[in-house]
Amino acid sequence: MDHFITLLLLGFSTAIINNYVLHFFVGVCPFIGVSRRVDMAFGMGLAVTFVIVVAAIFTWLFTYFILRPGAPLPQWVWHQIDPASTAVVDVSMLSYLVYIFVIASSVQLVEMYVRKFFPPLYKSFGVFLPLITTNCAILFACLEIMKRVSGVPEAEMWGIDHSIVLGLGAGIGFTIAIVIMAGLREELEVADIPKAFQGPAIALIVAGILALAFMGFTGVDSGLKKLLYATTPDPTPEMAAEVQP
Repeated sequence: MDHFITLLLLGFSTAIINNYVLHFFVGVCPFIGVSRRVDMAFGMGLAVTFVIVVAAIFTWLFTYFILRPGAPLPQWVWHQIDPASTAVVDVSMLSYLVYIFVIASSVQLVEMYVRKFFPPLYKSFGVFLPLITTNCAILFACLEIMKRVSGVPEAEMWGIDHSIVLGLGAGIGFTIAIVIMAGLREELEVADIPKAFQGPAIALIVAGILALAFMGFTGVDSGLKKLLYATTPDPTPEMAAEVQP
């Protein structure tokens, strides 16, 4: 039960409180570029969610088994080369290269699927669909996972379930933010906006106001945590530990 609560709080906090777009300001390029219509924004949100979840899974696998210091695979390879060596093999310098390769591969899968089954949506995305590869929100999620798998004590290390929940929460948060932004921009098209603020200017202003609105969710995770603990019999000390999304 305590593990489920931890995952629930992690997902909620990542999606709403620490929303990648509106809190950390990553992934702003597609957030602004593909938020002119709600249907297109929703499609982009689903695509980004899929890519983040896939990237999160492979990030954990690669980091745990290959990239972290003392990972099993490089240690085994080095032991075959030098059986007498007790050195700790560290190939973490390859992390960025591996993560970008994983993200690019995931985006390629999404692009082929959308192009085959949803041609109008593919055309509406334009250049922004392949640009998911350079969406810093996805790389940000990969680096968050790396921080909690590489170079941390075994007891504090994230499992693959934490990584999946983080990726899912980040994707849902991105989808919520971009769909709300698209709805606001559709309303702005019929609004009387001063000429100096038309175009990207009013979009950035609205995005800033939306980020301020999401700040109102600060502390909700603490209240949710107390509520969940109150309904859990005999909570353990681990359950009372702070969740760091």
